[in-house]
Amino acid sequence: MGKFNTIKRKLKEIKEEDVSDNELPVKIRSSDEPIPKKVKWTNKQRVLIFASRGISHRDRHLMKDLRTLMPHSKPESKMERKDDLFVINEICEMKNCNKCILFEGRLKRDLYMWIGNVPDGPSAKFLVQNVHTMAELKLTGNCLKGSRPLLSFDENFTKNAHYSLLKELLVQIFGTPNHHPKSQPFTDHVITFSIVDNRIWFRNYQILSEDGALAEIGPRFVLNPIKIFDGSFGGEALWENPRYVSPALYRRQLKQAASTKYENRLDKKMYYEATRPEQSYQLNPVDEIFTGEPLEKATEILNREKEYMQIIEGEKKPERRPKKTKTKENKVSVKTNKFKKQKHGKKKIKGMKRKM
Repeated sequence: MGKFNTIKRKLKEIKEEDVSDNELPVKIRSSDEPIPKKVKWTNKQRVLIFASRGISHRDRHLMKDLRTLMPHSKPESKMERKDDLFVINEICEMKNCNKCILFEGRLKRDLYMWIGNVPDGPSAKFLVQNVHTMAELKLTGNCLKGSRPLLSFDENFTKNAHYSLLKELLVQIFGTPNHHPKSQPFTDHVITFSIVDNRIWFRNYQILSEDGALAEIGPRFVLNPIKIFDGSFGGEALWENPRYVSPALYRRQLKQAASTKYENRLDKKMYYEATRPEQSYQLNPVDEIFTGEPLEKATEILNREKEYMQIIEGEKKPERRPKKTKTKENKVSVKTNKFKKQKHGKKKIKGMKRKM
């Protein structure tokens, strides 16, 4: 048996050597066959952009504008209000997304925006103000759909820790990955993030030339940061804005200020009457001597001085009316009146005689 097994092994080795010697050469690829693509899409960022129920029409158009600007985004139907925010992590996992932008509306007036890294965090909440969509603005700028943008950040993003964290979040969300299947290999627009009045101002510009000439495309809005959380859409608060005032509280303060409007007006009137001086400033009558005709001004000043002296001495007498001078017209009118009186008197006498 042992000899038989050794013979079998030798036969197998001989067959394997024959097969290796008789291998067919590799086929030469023809030019008609497609060349296999090299995998270069390494930064696989996918952003889920959707909203909860209760947003206004303008907010919905803003959400659509962001979807058109970001070719690496994915849409999703509206989320119910009763659902918890932690459900977003499951939705992103089903959609195979690692970043998320959620628009949350309240009272169809106020718009809040959540941005976050799913599922580990961090996440941030903003109040969106001064919303202007691309269809509303009708600006002259234009860019290729799907082109990769340049991201420009203000120098204030490097001064504070919370702004540097927000900068990293915004770069990962709004930056289109290189060699993305839906992106175009061009950079013809710039997205700028600038900090003014403790708010982040979002603008989108078209690059007209290499000189730096720009034309705004839109949309434009302002982000007022509220809180930064440790986890994804929740967790411990890493930073809170001490200068943030909710829009409901701001509207209430405006109503309170308008309710005391009448009282404030009365208080101002009483204060003005109490502090009003009796004589604002003394005028020198000689200053008016050079305005108008000099002779008339001189006579006016003399008359004032006489009146002033009479008031001081207490000898001011009532002015006499000037006598009327009889003219020819006055004489004729007096004669006609006398003649009429005589006629009326005669008529009365004749009437008395007839009655007798």
